Amino acid sequence: MGEFIWEHNEWPRFRYDTGQLLQALGHARSLQGALLAHADAFSLVDQRDLFVDEAYATSEIEGEKLDRERLRSSVAEQLGLPTAGMPVPDPQSDALVSVLLDATRNYDTPLTAERLFGWQAALFPTGYSGPFKVEVGGWRQSAAPMHVVSGSMGRERIHFTAPPAERLDDEMRQFLSWWNGPSREKDGILRAGVAHLYFVTIHPIADGNGRIARVLTDMALAQEERTARRLYSLSHRIHSVRSEYYRILEDVQRGDLEITEWLLWFLETYAHSLTSAEGRIHRSRVIDRYYRWMASIPLNDRQTKVMKKMIEAYPERFSGGMTNKKYVSVTGTSSESAKRDLVDLVRNGLLKKGDAAGRSTYYVLASLDTEGEPGSS
Repeated sequence: MGEFIWEHNEWPRFRYDTGQLLQALGHARSLQGALLAHADAFSLVDQRDLFVDEAYATSEIEGEKLDRERLRSSVAEQLGLPTAGMPVPDPQSDALVSVLLDATRNYDTPLTAERLFGWQAALFPTGYSGPFKVEVGGWRQSAAPMHVVSGSMGRERIHFTAPPAERLDDEMRQFLSWWNGPSREKDGILRAGVAHLYFVTIHPIADGNGRIARVLTDMALAQEERTARRLYSLSHRIHSVRSEYYRILEDVQRGDLEITEWLLWFLETYAHSLTSAEGRIHRSRVIDRYYRWMASIPLNDRQTKVMKKMIEAYPERFSGGMTNKKYVSVTGTSSESAKRDLVDLVRNGLLKKGDAAGRSTYYVLASLDTEGEPGSS
């Protein structure tokens, strides 16, 4: 028996205690059902923003920062949304977005080695990761051990060593057979958690293993949920707890194929992503109500511009509220016109005065009443 999970004779026969998982799994399923029931509330713009969150976070987990605006432009273009005024997407953003879309839109297409190779090649469109040339189009070939390390050069700490290159053909043949075959009969959420751990433990490619593992997790969850819509961002949550993510991965990968701890963590992470998505649905509904109420009131262009800025900042309060001075800055109008516009917005129930008075007077969005219309409460 070796130091790592893949060195055990029973590999890859993972074990877990279903009894210990029941409560967490039930909670996740309840949240999942509620979210799927409200899926129609997600607009294409919401889905665009979730794809941006997912693409940005899955890259940042690996220490790579992409340009959010170029990502947004790429997602919008590939979803068929307007891109006017957005920057031109860069090849890296385009490629990553295409991988995420392929995995979730074509979730029932069989997973093959060629598809995985294509995804990895797309992650490195120049063939380089920073200054280093990346081996793409196949399983890693180097005879050198594949280590996951941290620390500065000369003081590295080895967290994990992956199976050697000569085992990868057999390992991945077995993984693909598992993915496309008997694993589909298991609980779909648990299968997604197992798939993530299974792939990232094999570490079959020279670079991009973590990102591909998260893409596969998204694909497995899309298969489970039977939807190609992007309703939440798992990578966004993983990124926010990435030190915990790496810790539990190391613990389990140095273990004995008993992965209950990993699956409990995965279920908690998934549930948190779903809860965040419910908040996004609430935001979308509130914003939609504001826009519908605005449409029923004759506003001038200045008022419309200011209201849009304030609504899009929801649920955060527009920084410091909307003051007369800010209104002038945003619209380019005079101070007197700004004052009249703001008074009119209050009279129409779209804004209300903040607590301050005199020169410190500011305005915030009016609360929504039970009928879904702004009021002065």
